[in-house]
Amino acid sequence: MPTIDPTNLCSHLRKKLFETDGVYHPIWAAIQNDPELTAAVRQRQLHIYRNSKKILVLAGKSAPKIIRDDKICQLLPQS
Repeated sequence: MPTIDPTNLCSHLRKKLFETDGVYHPIWAAIQNDPELTAAVRQRQLHIYRNSKKILVLAGKSAPKIIRDDKICQLLPQS
């Protein structure tokens, strides 16, 4: 299970990720349950990796940035 210091995340992202009704909460749950996924905080954004390859970057106010096609990207809210 990844350990993330939530104080280093943008406050908007923190709400979207950790609150149960947050739009990114299903992604956070998937990270917790998939041993291939890891996450790191960089520049107040959450960078998500599968098997050490970056797949997704989540930010608080801007749109998610998909780096690689991955099944976790299906959990993103549709715009």
